[in-house]
Amino acid sequence: MKRFFFILSILISQIILAQEARSESSEVWTLSDCIEYAIENNISIKDAALDTEQANVNYSQSKSSRLPDLYGSASQSFSNGNSIDPITSDYVTDQIYSTNASLNSTMTLFKGNQINNQIAQDELFRNQSVFLEEAAKNNIIVSILENYLQILYAKEGITIAENNLNVSEKEVERAKARLDAGTIALSDYTEAQSQAATNKYTIITAKNTYQQNIITLKQLLELNPTQDIEIETLGNDVDSINLELDKMAIYNKALGILPEVNASNIGVEASKKDLDIAKGAYLPTLSLASSIGSGYTSVTDTNFSDQFNVNFNQRISLSLNIPIFNKNQTKAAVQTAQINIEKAQISQQTTVKEVYKKVETAYQNALSTQEQLVAAEASKTAAEQSYNLAQKKYELGALSTTDLVISQNTYTNAQQNYLQAKYLSVLYHQLLQFYQGNEIKL
Repeated sequence: MKRFFFILSILISQIILAQEARSESSEVWTLSDCIEYAIENNISIKDAALDTEQANVNYSQSKSSRLPDLYGSASQSFSNGNSIDPITSDYVTDQIYSTNASLNSTMTLFKGNQINNQIAQDELFRNQSVFLEEAAKNNIIVSILENYLQILYAKEGITIAENNLNVSEKEVERAKARLDAGTIALSDYTEAQSQAATNKYTIITAKNTYQQNIITLKQLLELNPTQDIEIETLGNDVDSINLELDKMAIYNKALGILPEVNASNIGVEASKKDLDIAKGAYLPTLSLASSIGSGYTSVTDTNFSDQFNVNFNQRISLSLNIPIFNKNQTKAAVQTAQINIEKAQISQQTTVKEVYKKVETAYQNALSTQEQLVAAEASKTAAEQSYNLAQKKYELGALSTTDLVISQNTYTNAQQNYLQAKYLSVLYHQLLQFYQGNEIKL
């Protein structure tokens, strides 16, 4: 009896686990779900976040360079024979045990303003890293949007292919009956079979395309390869998108909010700070040093604790280092910094051009796909009506199998063109919204 209940409990637990697995596998992901999950888990974004943390560390370290350092030292030594007493500097011939301890500190008072400029530059790098992290997030968001729509496109393509296969298989059955009745030739029957085989091949290709896009999405989300996911389909209201946006207004707004533009602007300022740092090497360096210490030797008359009091010493000093000639290293550093400024400015101009190209491309494609969507919808409707009429004629024996196949292929192509225009229209309109700082939402 105990064994029976034990086996029963195992079976129940397995059923529960299987139900949980099915519920997890049937989870539907919206576009917002994908974006939120990717921002939290994508490794490219995590890498950019680590760069931001490192920039914060560098900035904190630069600010700390204004502070004095402090370190301690201690030594214990033994000498025998002729030697100099390290405390009294007397010449002695004896065994000497000596102990020394000290605290030392140095502080840079002036270094050609290099410390301040380095702090300012590292602050710029810290701010730049924040924008670069945002740019990494934006790249992933756009990639997810594109991939998400490709999955929806492929999914609808599967539905079209399956419908075509069902219809073509019925056409094969009708063609076989008509062949047996002697009303059509064998070539008509084999053509119907060929069309069914072609549609079956199309289904396989469509499913493979769908799975490949799913794999790409799971990689963007950093999901386990074995995890099954399903994405939410779009409503029918996405077809009626009207473009009423000014291209230059979008472009100007994008220049002000896109993080890659802000990062390139900061890059120019950081390069200018690098020039100030290089020029600072022409100026002198003023440093402050101080120390306190004491020592003990075994040849003196006082005891250990007294000698540390007697030999207690303090020191403070100022040092001025004036650069005269360093083999043109400073000159070369200044010239390199000037070149880097020009390179940063070129990079900034390149970024601006890329932003304009992205906005211009998305805008023109949005205009084009908007018109294509209207034309594709009309073409699909007409092709559907023509195909329905062709089917009726075929059933009455007034149309050949070849003409029916041609009509079906025309309708299939019209459906595919409509789907392509539909999802491209959604994509480019969403990109234009994104370039204006608006949230992507389907």
